[in-house]
Amino acid sequence: MGSVAVESSPPTAVKKPFEEENEGKEDEESPIEEVRLTVPTTDDPTQYLWTFRMWVLGLISCVLLSFLNQFFSYRTSPLVITQITVQVATLPIGRFMAAVLPTTKFSLKLPGCKSRKFSLNPGPFNMKEHVLITIFANAGSAFGNGSAYAVGIVNIIKVFYFRNISFIAAWLLIITTQVLGYGWAGLLRKYVVEPSHMWWPSTLVQISLFRALHAKEDDDDEDPNSDNKKRMSRPKFFVIVLACSFCYYLFPGYLFQTLQSISWICWAFPKSVTAHQLGSGFSGLGIGAFSLDWATTASFLFSPLISPFFAIVNVFLGYFMIMYMVIPISYWGLNVYNAKNFPIYSNDLFTGDGQLYDITKIVDNKFEIDYGEYAKQGRVNLSTFFALTYGFGFATIASTITHVGLFYGKEIYQRYKASTEGKVDVHTRLMRKYKDIPSWWFYVLLTITLMISLALTIFMKDQIQMPFWGLIFAAFIAFSFTLPISIITATTNQTPGLNIITEYAMGLIYPGKPIANVCFKTYGYMSMTQAISFLSDFKLGHYMKIPPRSMFLVQFLGTIIAGTVNLSVAWYLLNNIEDMCHPDPKSNSPWTCPYDHVFFDASVIWGLVGPRRIFGPLGNYGALNWFFLGGFVGPIIVWLCHKAFPKVSWIPLINLPVLLGATAYMPPAAAVNYNSWILVGTIFNFFVFRYRKMWWKRYNYILSAALDAGVAFMAVLLYFTTGLENISVNWWGTNNPEHCDLATCPTARNITVDGCPIF
Repeated sequence: MGSVAVESSPPTAVKKPFEEENEGKEDEESPIEEVRLTVPTTDDPTQYLWTFRMWVLGLISCVLLSFLNQFFSYRTSPLVITQITVQVATLPIGRFMAAVLPTTKFSLKLPGCKSRKFSLNPGPFNMKEHVLITIFANAGSAFGNGSAYAVGIVNIIKVFYFRNISFIAAWLLIITTQVLGYGWAGLLRKYVVEPSHMWWPSTLVQISLFRALHAKEDDDDEDPNSDNKKRMSRPKFFVIVLACSFCYYLFPGYLFQTLQSISWICWAFPKSVTAHQLGSGFSGLGIGAFSLDWATTASFLFSPLISPFFAIVNVFLGYFMIMYMVIPISYWGLNVYNAKNFPIYSNDLFTGDGQLYDITKIVDNKFEIDYGEYAKQGRVNLSTFFALTYGFGFATIASTITHVGLFYGKEIYQRYKASTEGKVDVHTRLMRKYKDIPSWWFYVLLTITLMISLALTIFMKDQIQMPFWGLIFAAFIAFSFTLPISIITATTNQTPGLNIITEYAMGLIYPGKPIANVCFKTYGYMSMTQAISFLSDFKLGHYMKIPPRSMFLVQFLGTIIAGTVNLSVAWYLLNNIEDMCHPDPKSNSPWTCPYDHVFFDASVIWGLVGPRRIFGPLGNYGALNWFFLGGFVGPIIVWLCHKAFPKVSWIPLINLPVLLGATAYMPPAAAVNYNSWILVGTIFNFFVFRYRKMWWKRYNYILSAALDAGVAFMAVLLYFTTGLENISVNWWGTNNPEHCDLATCPTARNITVDGCPIF
């Protein structure tokens, strides 16, 4: 990515060992080569930030992304509109506003303040405005997660458990879980933002794109003999692709839904259960299945155009190993956990005889588990794929600890030690021109958020179940892990998650209460995630020389606005769409809520039933706990092989956390999502990047943003024009569009399921 940023030449000195690198030059250049190649070392403090353009575009972007991402989160292909779309789309709009808005200066006098002059158009649209707009928008996409995590709690209460939660309780839950981590994150800035050795690799992609977008049209053309007049401008390319994407999505989104997953094996063998299990892109192994729908391609894994090829290769290897080696052997070969009693791929919960488990029967009037009814229904069973997904999740967490410790431990220690020596690079020196954020801002924010959260657990406990001590415990876990995981993220770009750890712990301590478990997980996991996202954005602002107070205000306001819009959209859809999350399969309704199904399953597994009755001595899946040990030992074996054979260059490239976590999005992601993502990513980030590098450099990110935007706008238009009136098109391409009905059937003898053959 460093090739995009070519405005300033990198140092030509020979690179020295880490301990000696940049000795005597700490305040002139970064010790990290990637940063030196990508981040500008100059600053213009006269550039305007608090402009009319920034506020208008920032607020609109935040609201729009919050609305679209929440809207899409319920659909079968939940496209996430990221900040890159806003980053690309707002540039021509900002420049247009700079060209047409009046430059007249007005006087403004607030009570108790001096009169100040301002203008709707203080000058050219600049990069700092653009960065703040993007940060605003990033809050609208919940820092890349799509929507606020706690909205999932509201969803499962209303449409899976069929209970109620008040709007005010839901709003307080969402806002506090999103904001809580900001308090201690702000206090940790001096450890993980200001030090030059904490370099946050993910921010360099955005910086490269900012510099490419703001470069003159001819600046990024490395061929002096090229005819620049023949090249299409970026804004024109964006508009054309957006229009094409908008029009095309009418077909896979409404008129010809079979384009979402072309599973030709099912078509070739329409009456074979095995063929459907092999070929179905949504409910099977997806062999040969692919999609001609951008929403399906970019769902769950985000846009393949913005993922580097090495990451795509790692995901492919892990996906291939798990999907096409482990799962077939476990299902057809070993019949692990009575695999054939259930579908080969499903995120549903089952009884022992292959029927769907009626969870509502084991929930009593107190919204807790009814152990008598649970004994009648029997143990909860998972499809083998779903069960092994949890096993690989356990292994991923454990392998991340040892992998990072062995392969990056020395580097992390050296960089953290260097960061405490008080030496500063050019970026920190330039940022000291701006007023810093007083520590008391963060203390006040943390105190207020904790007090509101405690009030929620005390006065509205009947709605969220979690006791006050659960909040304190969750906050303690999140705070304890924020600094070490921030350091890992800042130096290795890997972020170990706490979701399984938090739900496992609460499930053991406080079983039988599903909403208490997911609330604990959200406070313990999401507050840490938000803190790290907050710090990552602060590092972006640090590199781009954005005043810290401006960054803080934009992030805070964006988070409040985004959470409010998320909940408002969710509330409207949950109360106005019939059979939300439980549509009739024959209706082809897109409102299937894939994320919420998995979130609900987690609440049952970890909260309602509890890990002792699933992964413990009272459950079927206790052996999966050995995955923790396997994941912990795996990187040690790789590291020992690397030490024994140091000349074998491919051994240190074995990244077990990536390989084991490749299918972390499955379920709810399906095989066709992975197949299409890998295919498109390989085409553009290997072949196009390698053989048409100038085209890739100029248009790749713009193509991604335009495709996202076109799909998003057409999907919303279809909902308000056809969805509200239930206007549908019935033909082969829309009636059960994948045509793989038998993929969800079990294959064990004498297991009877409606619509499936008996073996």
